[in-house]
Amino acid sequence: MKGLVFLSIIISAILPSKQLEAKEMDVATFGNGCFWCTEAIFQDLKGVSKVESGYSGGQTLDPTYKEVCTGTTGHAEVLQITYDPAVISFDELLEVFWKTHDPTTLNRQGNDVGTQYRSVVFYHSDEQKALAEKYKKELNASGAFNDPIVTEITAFDKFYVAEDYHQNYYNLNGSQPYCNFVIKPKVEKFRKVFKDKLKD
Repeated sequence: MKGLVFLSIIISAILPSKQLEAKEMDVATFGNGCFWCTEAIFQDLKGVSKVESGYSGGQTLDPTYKEVCTGTTGHAEVLQITYDPAVISFDELLEVFWKTHDPTTLNRQGNDVGTQYRSVVFYHSDEQKALAEKYKKELNASGAFNDPIVTEITAFDKFYVAEDYHQNYYNLNGSQPYCNFVIKPKVEKFRKVFKDKLKD
């Protein structure tokens, strides 16, 4: 009996430390053009545990990639980013978001044209909303871009995970021409600018 009491004391002493080790993760949802091009960027960041490509902001239930590409479902191609705010803040994710695409082109990123490629922050909390609006206002006031930022800042509703072949696209298809000529230069530029935030 004494042994059981002693064991329960040991377990209760261990549990708090294990609970402290459990990380409180948060989620960010960004649309910044083709998710093939931007997924690999956020995957490289310290504190980011998962990045999923998918669709948000539309009215069609369970949309397919083919449907979203028509521009009629209302969805944007987005990234759902799970991250540890103790390692990387939402502010830092916003910095990467705005520096790795053109937020001044309406419904367009380079040769990708359509509402599905719009620049958008789908906020999950009032804090995320306030930070995104503050950052956008300050960027516009600073003249960081030649044209006004058109990034949409709207409440998150639903996220639909894209088809399997879209996930981890660049890392699995790096030898394809599109990856070599379009995605690779963006990733290399990002790694130079944000080298202090990259995973080891």
